Amino acid sequence: MDINYLGEVQLAHKLRCRVDGCQLVHWEMMRRHWLLVGACGWVLLLLMVASRFINFNLHVPDDYGGKVEARTWTELSARTAKPQRTIPQPNSMSAVDVFPTIPSDWRSVEERRLDQLASVCRNASLRNLTHTSINKFVLDRIFVCDKQKILFCQTPKVGNTQWKKVLIVLNGKYSKVEDIPEDMVHDHEKNGLPRLSSLKENEIRERLDTYFKFFIVRDPFERIISAFKDKFVKNPRFEPWYKHDIAPAIIRKYRKIHRDPDDSSSHEAPGLRFEDFVRYLGDVSGQKRLNRQFGPHVIHWVTYVELCAPCDISYSMVGHHETLDRDAPYILKAAGIEHLVSYPTIPPGITLYNRTKVERYFSGIGKRDVRRLYERFQGDFNLFGYPRPDFLLD
Repeated sequence: MDINYLGEVQLAHKLRCRVDGCQLVHWEMMRRHWLLVGACGWVLLLLMVASRFINFNLHVPDDYGGKVEARTWTELSARTAKPQRTIPQPNSMSAVDVFPTIPSDWRSVEERRLDQLASVCRNASLRNLTHTSINKFVLDRIFVCDKQKILFCQTPKVGNTQWKKVLIVLNGKYSKVEDIPEDMVHDHEKNGLPRLSSLKENEIRERLDTYFKFFIVRDPFERIISAFKDKFVKNPRFEPWYKHDIAPAIIRKYRKIHRDPDDSSSHEAPGLRFEDFVRYLGDVSGQKRLNRQFGPHVIHWVTYVELCAPCDISYSMVGHHETLDRDAPYILKAAGIEHLVSYPTIPPGITLYNRTKVERYFSGIGKRDVRRLYERFQGDFNLFGYPRPDFLLD
């Protein structure tokens, strides 16, 4: 056989082996590539599934002073199942929705609010919902700053802690709001804030007639949610009577099914549920009887009418929590104290109305109970221009 021919055969064989080897390497690399892609796909799928069971929501305290902390929804109705979304919702209502056009001159907004208040106060058909006597309960809610001739009516769960700090500074107890300890703000024996009820009748009348008077409101249903969270779920200031005395009394009267929370067969969440709270607030006559038992602790969820008598006291200004970033400096200027004190910094977005949160809390609560609750707070909705929450009632 031709030696040259044998050489060519051997050379061809070697080349074929190299090509086959390259192909094997190539296919091995492709196989590993697709295995990696598949593994990544499974990891992403698992993360998407797991994310549905993890709540990354953040909560900022209503009084704006605490740290941002992780948030769960254990206090919701036991029938609530919708997940909380963490992004701003397009249907969230701010004060821009309450007042469709916000002019650059904030004075016209304030005047419109006072006109709204006066108009509803004159409505005879709503008188039972809008008028109250100027009694000791109301006078206890009004703090006095004689140095600057200011009266401030406390409406809990709308950032009142910060306004108390402003008054404490004006009264000379501290030089700036940042220096005031949190426990001092709520210690009414030491914070230097006299109440209108501590004065004589003629002194009270003189101040009501001549002082600059204001208070702050927010959407009534959001305020109720805030009160429920603060007093029956978180209880940050350790006020045990809310959980140990008030909650059990409401549960006994308004929970439809009673079970021992320690019973392992019970599927009910221990403690007060939001739907129990709603039933209690919507029962006007029953609530009044319980409130006599609960005493002054009810200030966190009674109406603005009962707290401040807005139709019976001529207030100079009514601020809205939803526009507090504009209202606070305007109130300070209108009271003539903007050069003496500043309102504490408001975290971005904290004052905006959150419809998603409201829908979540009321999910699973019967329409009858929600309508009764609205009837109870209808005066507050009407007096301050808050729209009827049709998405919950109809």
